[in-house]
Amino acid sequence: MTHVSSMSGPNPSGGPARGFGLDALRAAMTLLVVLHHTAITYGAMGGWFYKEVLPDGSLSSKLLIFFCTFNQSFFMGLFFLLAGYFTPAAIQRKGIGGYLRDRAIRLGLPLLFFGFVLGPMTIALAQTANGKAFTDTLAFLLRHGEFERGPLWFCQALLMLACAAAVVFKLKGLRTVPVPTSFQLLMAALLTGAASFVLRLWWPVGTQWWGLQLGYFAGYLTLFWGGYAAASTRWLERLDLGQVRQWRRIRWCILPVLPVMALAAPAFPMLKGAPEGGWHVLAAVYAFWEPLVAWGVILGLLWRFQHQVDGGRRVWRSLAERAYTLFVIHAPVVVGVALLWRDVQAPALVKFAVTGGVSCVVSYLLAGGWLWLWGQVTWMGVGAKGRIRPS
Repeated sequence: MTHVSSMSGPNPSGGPARGFGLDALRAAMTLLVVLHHTAITYGAMGGWFYKEVLPDGSLSSKLLIFFCTFNQSFFMGLFFLLAGYFTPAAIQRKGIGGYLRDRAIRLGLPLLFFGFVLGPMTIALAQTANGKAFTDTLAFLLRHGEFERGPLWFCQALLMLACAAAVVFKLKGLRTVPVPTSFQLLMAALLTGAASFVLRLWWPVGTQWWGLQLGYFAGYLTLFWGGYAAASTRWLERLDLGQVRQWRRIRWCILPVLPVMALAAPAFPMLKGAPEGGWHVLAAVYAFWEPLVAWGVILGLLWRFQHQVDGGRRVWRSLAERAYTLFVIHAPVVVGVALLWRDVQAPALVKFAVTGGVSCVVSYLLAGGWLWLWGQVTWMGVGAKGRIRPS
């Protein structure tokens, strides 16, 4: 099957050899993606294939909503930052044509595989909760050419940014950009917040255009191109601890602002209105809150994983190798695990913890099985041509 190779590598963003900490961080964020979607299953807000518990104002629902809101402020942005960071070296090493071919394989093929195969399978699986037969739903979706991007919108966005990066590199190459000061980072956060507020006037959070939530893309674009620029000085690998601590303090100061204002909104008319977008105070607070929190979280995670994660530990290396495949396949796993015990009565937070933990483990094991199988297929195919001889 031609799509297999695109899922066999650990890093969809390409790039040069680097310290293990960045790979470990990317792997940890992949597990957070699994938990994020599990939280939506049990009461958080957001789009997902199967929702067993809808947001209902309960304490568990509020906690899961904040969990997802906090995650959303930084985790996908961090993926874009790392993708941008390793893009210039990948273009230099492979050439523009080779880089674009590699992106088409490693990003485009998994997107197509999920869109036409795993996505419809996940929809059909989720519909069994409504009494619809899996095979009937799947056959209907396949017959009508259903294309479901699901979490693979990220690959679609990276493909578009890869083309843009190739054009920028062709026109300007890679210019050395000074390491940003904390003031420059603050201005970038404020400008990103302003851009998010404006974008959400037309595309509120939850509104999609061609599978993409444009309301989040001010932050995504800032971080991708920020990572691209930072590659010239390898800034992400040479962070100043003093600057990291400064942004940690900013993060802790800003973090409680949004939940406190959201909880206080019913008592204050001026705070009423959807935080997802519009001419509302809460929408403006949310737009500026995200990058100010994100910068602090991202810098802290970058420093911690590069200085405190033991790259010699087998579990981290194994997880890093499987992270991309785990990301591609986790959706039907989360839905399937949740459905297995949907009739069991348990608190939503307990279900979130159990389903999330089991889904991470099962996705990890399935990713390992996929990579092992692909390795066997590759070995047999190459060995048959006499390029590899078994010892």
